[in-house]
Amino acid sequence: METFRADKFRELGLPTEFAQDNHSRSAKGVLRGLHFQWDPPMGKLMRVTNGAAFLVAVDVRKGSPTLGKWTGMEVSAENKKQVWAPYGFARGFCALTDACEVQYKCTGIYNPQGEGGINLGDPEIGIQWPIHPERALLSERDRNAQTLAQWLASPLSDRILYQPKPSAEKA
Repeated sequence: METFRADKFRELGLPTEFAQDNHSRSAKGVLRGLHFQWDPPMGKLMRVTNGAAFLVAVDVRKGSPTLGKWTGMEVSAENKKQVWAPYGFARGFCALTDACEVQYKCTGIYNPQGEGGINLGDPEIGIQWPIHPERALLSERDRNAQTLAQWLASPLSDRILYQPKPSAEKA
């Protein structure tokens, strides 16, 4: 199966250079996220290579017209879908099967000093997870993550600002 082609990605306006690949394995009922990185800026192309997961991306860019909005879909080794979460979007997933494996192509190198997280159950965002976060298996870090409102009140949130794309001028 073809998972990446620079020419096709370029045509779609997606990145064609990735700096790091990550591979995560989780058991059914595990929720991970919502993670994002500002230094260096990092977008992720996510896919499931074993089992199935519900993949989510949430806009956390200050000033964005879609701030706090989320999108999610079931992705599996069988359906071969991929989810692109650009820089400024927090990412997470819920493992729907045992031995669920999620792979990420990242546009930046991981830096723990330049990353943040948003609480998976933040009611302001209202993600409709397949498993409620209170009943899911969570890491301590994810269980204690800040809310979107707390993130936006932090001076660090000024590092992820909405940058509208310039519109093409008419001749």
